Amino acid sequence: MGKRIVMALFGSLGDLHPYLAVALGLRERGHEVTIATSEMYRSEIENEGVSFHAVRPDLASLYNEPSAIRQALDVKTGDRYVMCRVFLPCLEETYEDLLQVCRGKDLLVGHHLTLALPLVAETLQLPWISIALQPYFFLSTHDPPASPTVTRPFRIRRRSSWEFKLLLQFTKRHTQSWMKPVDDLRRHLGLAPSAQHPLFEGRFSPYGCLAWFSRLLASPRPDWPILTRLTGFPFYPRRATDTGLDYRLSKFLERGEPPVVFTLGSVAYPEAGDFFDHSILAARLLGCRAILLTGSQMKREMRELLPDGMIASDYVPYSALLPHAAAIVHHGGIGTTAQALRAGHPMLVVPFVNDQFDNAQRAAKLGVARVVHHQAYTAKRARAELTQLLSKSRYRSRAAEIGKRIRKEDGVAGACDALEELMTCV
Repeated sequence: MGKRIVMALFGSLGDLHPYLAVALGLRERGHEVTIATSEMYRSEIENEGVSFHAVRPDLASLYNEPSAIRQALDVKTGDRYVMCRVFLPCLEETYEDLLQVCRGKDLLVGHHLTLALPLVAETLQLPWISIALQPYFFLSTHDPPASPTVTRPFRIRRRSSWEFKLLLQFTKRHTQSWMKPVDDLRRHLGLAPSAQHPLFEGRFSPYGCLAWFSRLLASPRPDWPILTRLTGFPFYPRRATDTGLDYRLSKFLERGEPPVVFTLGSVAYPEAGDFFDHSILAARLLGCRAILLTGSQMKREMRELLPDGMIASDYVPYSALLPHAAAIVHHGGIGTTAQALRAGHPMLVVPFVNDQFDNAQRAAKLGVARVVHHQAYTAKRARAELTQLLSKSRYRSRAAEIGKRIRKEDGVAGACDALEELMTCV
């Protein structure tokens, strides 16, 4: 018998698409699924025939304001800005919106930024499942995530277990004061005080946690929650009516050698700086063709001045474009990283913030990527790194091997199977 499920999330398209993919899979199995998220995603969700419920805050105001995105992507202060200026001030509104849609449902599935979801689940006495989209989510002392230095020279490193354990303890103490709105709301609702920090232990559901990424990136560690299941990447399938590539891009691909694709995902464009200028020059120095996915960063008149063999576009589905690439230069968001791994081509990762540095290092460890801190990204450096990726057969062969293995995984089926099994136990 089908269950009534609410999937609640905030974030970029890299966050939305896995949830939408699993929602479609669950619907095919007879379940009734509602995605609860920002109003800005209403049309994309409803176009797939999936029920939508708006939850505040609407992130359109954040994503459409370059200065806000710039603050959110700041390596030193971005986390505080996102929590204390975007989400926590709207916590009661988030709770009210989720409470409305979750009444009468059987299961809640939550993203780590939906801090109100555990409170709703507790209020309604409903089971909920936490989702990890990337290994970074677990903050494991047995597999410490990579992080950047914040002063020159800009590097990325993976801390030792003891060093990371001390850092975690400090961060938990430092951020405890941020959680006052959560504590206040619990008291207002008549809920008992929680001993768990909402950004650390509190992000894991006692009913279970699903890791929606490939075992190739990370395997379970002793300090992961006991009830954690790895499912593989749940890739969002394009609609049958979506051809993926427009006529202009299709013709460009037909006219020459596979291009290098340069992209910063769906969020980081306001912080791009000289990324695309350096990328254009690097492609010219290499003598290679290039596709630049610039969002609205590059004005139409500038696109018309691109050198021969280069083309720019706002947005293209990665599943349609990346298989045609010679190499992929990207920011390291987990959604983009997953699509690049599946495409089976080498990548140069230029991380900006948060989990991107860790995703980048894991791709490099697989032997399919090279990594450059975004502050160190120049045309000369990009040319040197891409020369290695394009000329060394070990990168191409390893990327092809990993791509083949990723394509064999069925993350949507794995996620649906796990959710159905968990529902039988609660």
